Amino acid sequence: MLLSVENLQVSYDNIKALHGISFGIEEGEIVCIIGANGAGKSTTLRAISRLVPAEAGTKMTFMGKDLLGYSADKVVSELGISHVPEGRRLFDNLTVMENLRLATFARRDPERIAADLERVFSIFPRLKERESQKAGTMSGGEQQMLAVGRAFMSGRKIMLLDEPSMGLAPLLMRSVFDSLTEINKEGTTILVVEQNARMALQFAGRGYVLENGGIVLEGGSGALLADPQVKKAYLGG
Repeated sequence: MLLSVENLQVSYDNIKALHGISFGIEEGEIVCIIGANGAGKSTTLRAISRLVPAEAGTKMTFMGKDLLGYSADKVVSELGISHVPEGRRLFDNLTVMENLRLATFARRDPERIAADLERVFSIFPRLKERESQKAGTMSGGEQQMLAVGRAFMSGRKIMLLDEPSMGLAPLLMRSVFDSLTEINKEGTTILVVEQNARMALQFAGRGYVLENGGIVLEGGSGALLADPQVKKAYLGG
């Protein structure tokens, strides 16, 4: 098991956000977590990235290593867990190239960095065209491409994506997910959380349904797409 999460509990002040969820991801998989706003999807990713503290009783391992023993920066630099947050969080006043280069700060493999940069530009040719443009002046779709490219450049083993379709037109949304599929085929494991349940389940091999901080359903994407409960709650009938 590449990533194992057991009894993950997170609270904000006195409000319980996650009520002891458990799931696992094998190397090379694409897994999605779907659910409504406030279900705990973003909190799950932030807990894995060590951006929010997990409560006592939580166990999380990545490649057999205890995630709770790592700080947020070491999760990226030492374990290779890349997080594309909701809202992208780019450095708006830096150029495309500067944003991509900044993601390699902890890497010591210049030849591989150069190869990864070339690969990002081949997956997202628009970024190559915009490499000297400041990130804050680009469209939402271009910024999402840059956010994914930046995660790619960090030397990722797994990519955590928070609402990658948010604010994107359908064609751009499809383009981003197609690019993520390509990245996955090259060996990067992907965990994505999405409100767009149909898109997420069509993209992933299997998924989990999160409601009110707890997992209520799990299974293969085909089975979840056909599930009456999922259809009613997330697929418009």
